[in-house]
Amino acid sequence: MNAKYVLLGGLYFVQGMPYGLQSGLLPIYLRSVGLSFTKVSLAKILYLPWILKMLWAPFVDQYHTKQVWLVLSMSGLALACLAGAAMSPETNFLPVAAMLLLMNFFASVQDIAVDGVAVRLLGQDEIGYGNTIQVVAYKLGSVLAGGGLLTMIHLLGWGILFLFLAIIYLLAILSVWSAPELRLTLGRPSQDGRLRPRTFNPWRILQELLRVPGTLWTAGFVLLYKLGEQGANTMFPLFLLDHGFSTQQLGFWNGMVAMVFSITGSSLGGQLMSKHRQPLSLLKALLLLRFCSLNLQTFLVFIYDDGVSLFKGAAILSVCVQHFIGGLITTLAFSAMMQCTQRADGSRQATHYSFLATLEVLGKLAFSTFAGSIVDWLGFKSSFCCFLFLSFTSVLYVLNVPPGGN
Repeated sequence: MNAKYVLLGGLYFVQGMPYGLQSGLLPIYLRSVGLSFTKVSLAKILYLPWILKMLWAPFVDQYHTKQVWLVLSMSGLALACLAGAAMSPETNFLPVAAMLLLMNFFASVQDIAVDGVAVRLLGQDEIGYGNTIQVVAYKLGSVLAGGGLLTMIHLLGWGILFLFLAIIYLLAILSVWSAPELRLTLGRPSQDGRLRPRTFNPWRILQELLRVPGTLWTAGFVLLYKLGEQGANTMFPLFLLDHGFSTQQLGFWNGMVAMVFSITGSSLGGQLMSKHRQPLSLLKALLLLRFCSLNLQTFLVFIYDDGVSLFKGAAILSVCVQHFIGGLITTLAFSAMMQCTQRADGSRQATHYSFLATLEVLGKLAFSTFAGSIVDWLGFKSSFCCFLFLSFTSVLYVLNVPPGGN
């Protein structure tokens, strides 16, 4: 396999682990000890560094090599895991939350550096495969730290599993330190061949980013495209938890099996992207298909009966289908983001991609943070109707691409 694919796969794998801890384990754990949906959703505040990463993206773009930033960020992640191994979420919830917040900060720095490397290393004909590796490896890391941790925590304990994660980060640091592909220059010259002056003026940087062709439309798309899906994916497992599923069952079906479907969808998305190289035409059909799938899941919420095993099977199938379609859409969306970023000046590419990725996270996080409050207020049935409406807005948006929009 191409060495650059192996390198990017390993980096995105370890980058997915903090997300898995907080998306796969934390909501179910907090709900299992009796917290309200509102409090469970507010735990999403721990993702704050992903929204603020644009503040430090210019430093990663303009100072030192990506190799240095990767070593520093993963060293911080390893130390945070070692600290987490000495804590217990039952008795040290706030310190554990602070540790997870710190992990998100270091992971966001790593994300900027890895995305910058990917944009520079991948050619136009490699974007499909490259983004497949990005999404699949990230999800595998999420599965290991989320679904795997949730199903094994009662056997091994919190501390042992965090020691295991720290060892993985240490191995990743050794790999990065010896990778020849990462011995990059301090900054990439601009498209006219000259080295651009360093600037940290936020307004000037934003103006430069928005001047890149297609950026405004792509920014709107990444803000919208996950809203309905994210609400359903966040709350449907908690709906099942309240209707007879155990945490172990959810860890297996929602944390592991559904993620296999998501990874399969992401892989297929990369294959489709490599053949067509125009993600928007594929996204139109897939967003409509996702809307239909979410209609079926919403119908299931309305008619679900705890005592009928057929409904349990239908619920599991619904989760798997949603993750499969979501995986397809995510790979194509990230491919569209990378195509847009490759039009940017070389010395601003990591910052440009971080800008789009921040909006993507913001779109998911802003809504999922309040999804629990919506359920507490309206109940599951009305809430899923809201998720349906939001899913349809992304269909309308992608059907109205302006000339030169992407």
